[in-house]
Parts: sequence; structure tokens; C-alpha cells
Amino acid sequence: MTECYQGVLEFGRVSRRKVEADFSGGEITSDAGALLLRQADRRLGLTAAMAKALGDPRRRASCEHSLVTLLRQRVYALALGYEDVDDHDHLRHDGALQTACNRVSVLGSASTVGRVERRGDRAAAMALHQVLVEQFIASFASAPEELILDFDATDDPVHGKQEGRYFHGYYDQYCFLPLYVTCNDQLLVSYLRPSCVDAAAHAGAVLVLLVRRLRQAWPNVRIIFRGDSGFCRRHLLTWCENHGVGYIVGIAKNDRLLEKAESLMRVAQQRYEASGQKQRSFHTVHYAAGTWTRSRQVIVKAEYSDQGENPRFVVTNLDGDPQDLYDRLYCARGEMENRIKEQLQLFADRTSCHKWWHNQFRLLLSSCAYVLVETIRRIGLKNTQLARAQVNT
Repeated sequence: MTECYQGVLEFGRVSRRKVEADFSGGEITSDAGALLLRQADRRLGLTAAMAKALGDPRRRASCEHSLVTLLRQRVYALALGYEDVDDHDHLRHDGALQTACNRVSVLGSASTVGRVERRGDRAAAMALHQVLVEQFIASFASAPEELILDFDATDDPVHGKQEGRYFHGYYDQYCFLPLYVTCNDQLLVSYLRPSCVDAAAHAGAVLVLLVRRLRQAWPNVRIIFRGDSGFCRRHLLTWCENHGVGYIVGIAKNDRLLEKAESLMRVAQQRYEASGQKQRSFHTVHYAAGTWTRSRQVIVKAEYSDQGENPRFVVTNLDGDPQDLYDRLYCARGEMENRIKEQLQLFADRTSCHKWWHNQFRLLLSSCAYVLVETIRRIGLKNTQLARAQVNT
């Protein structure tokens, strides 16, 4: 038999509205999680920082809804699973969302929220990215010793003939190619790009800006740049070497690398044939691509199994045991793919506006929704079973 020890849960007040939860019925909402998002937002000051960074050129006397209220309405709704602006025509009447937005009356209509999205431009994108980075810095109580910045790109299918629409041969569709940067589970950059560019396009400029700001906050922090072979570019590696930044980056197979790994693969094959068990060994070689001005250290993973040979290569300027660097440090970048999936679960691919900068603004709104959910997971759910749950759980 269930025993209830508390009949009413109190959540304080919003203006003249008293907020509490009980079990006696009354006005029902399926979105009570908005109150948890509100608490995370109040702790971070995220939507307030967004509104301050964007500014509001509207004539205040003619506006029923403040910019910060409209931003909260849209960001909270994305985190609650409502992807379309049209959803706000009924969400505006939801008591939980009203309360989360510090309102006791009807929220903004779909058209009002949509006008906020259509304010997106280059300046807005820069301002919101600054907010994301400052939120990341503020999340540390003390200076970290080391930060690993994960860079990755993904496809974002287009929904029509939008600005910046190009066909991408690898993904076999018309799409955008946004660039994401994370550190652990925290998001720093979600930068929309057309798919006609190289996977590492603008990554150098983004890395420079991030390193500069992070070292301004923490002069002694050790920074490591991590990415797959799409980010193995001479200018990125050279810049890291010249500015004291570590890197560990995948490098695509080629004839020269395979030749250097040939004897190692032969030994792995012999050991597999003798034992019947998958064999792996790790070694370091030095290699210089044709466009490089110097040779660099490359970790070789020589693997042989019932699927045949599977060599892998990683270029790095870090010291340490090659297997430890590969297994513990490089392979951990696979977690970033889960972070990108979470962005998509929060509708980062809902870039269906015609104008380019409006789609960038939408992408950043989804990113801000992710920041709130990640904060709940990292702080509110710490040491619980949900501390590692995906955002769609």
C-alpha cells in the first residue's frame, strides 16, 4: 500500500500566483517540467543574459511581452519537446509555462514568438555564442587544470530552397553542415555552415577565439584540441603547436601510412591466427604529409580480427603511452556524437526558415534549450541514475 507523507509541494510565488503541487486535481498540465527548467534558468541567468546580449529595439510602451519572456517561452518549449512555433498558440495558455516565464496571464502568440526568431542576424549569432561561452566559464567554481575541446560537424537536411542550400555528396542530400564544439557535455559553439565547405571550414577561427577567451579567464589552463580526420588540417595543427595547445586528431589512411604499419599488421595477423582472438597493438611512427613542413607523431593502432585488418591512425603532439592516448583520450571523442544527437533531439535540425541568419538563430535557441537540460542533468541529477541520461529520456 502506498503511503503519502506530504500532500502539498510548495514552489513559492510568481507575482500574485501561488505555485504548489497537490493530488486533488484542478487545472492539469502535462508540462510541469517547465518549473524545473525555470529553476535551472534562474541559477544560470541564461535567458536574461540572452535578452541583454540581443537588446530589444521595440517601443516598450507598445509591447505586451518582454523579450526575455518570449525567449523563455520559446527555449523552454523546445526543451519540453515542442518544436514548432505554431505550438505556442495553445502553449500560451498553459499555466505551467506561464508560471515558468514569470507570467500569470496569456503568453505570446505563435506570430509574436516567430517575429523574435526572424530577428536573427550576424550580430545576434555572435552575441548568443558569447553567452554560451560565458555560461561555460561561469559553471566552474575554480580554474580547471585541463580542457578538451571537441570539434565535430554533422549534416542538417534542408526543408526547401533555403539560403545556403547545397548538395553534399557524402550525405547524399541537400543540407547544411553545422560545426559544434563541446567540452565534456557542455556546449560552446553551434555554428551553421553551408555544406559546400570543407568539414574543418572556420574551425581555426573558432579555435583561436575560444582559446583566447578561455586563457583570459584561466591563464594556466591546459587546452587540448580533439577531432576526427575531417579536422586533420595543416593550419590547425601548426597553430596548436605555435600556441601551446595540445591536439589529438584522427588522420585518414593513405598508402604511406599503411606502408609504415605493414609490419605491425603482419604481427597482429600472425597472433590472431595463432590464438583465434582479436589482436590489438599500439605503436608510434613519424610521418609528414606532402603539404606539411615537418614530420609529426602518429599513433598506429594495429588491429586484426575475424573481420580482417583494421588499422587506425591518430596524429598528436601529446606525450604518453600510445595505447592510453588512443583508448582513454582519443576514443572518448565518440561521446561528442551523443551530444550532437541530443541537439537533434532538441530540434536543432528545425532550420526551415528561408533566410540564413534566421536558421542560425533557431539553431542557437535549440542550443540554449540543451544548456538548460544539461544543467539539470549535471547539477540537479548529480549522483542519480539520470545523471547520464539522454535529453529525450
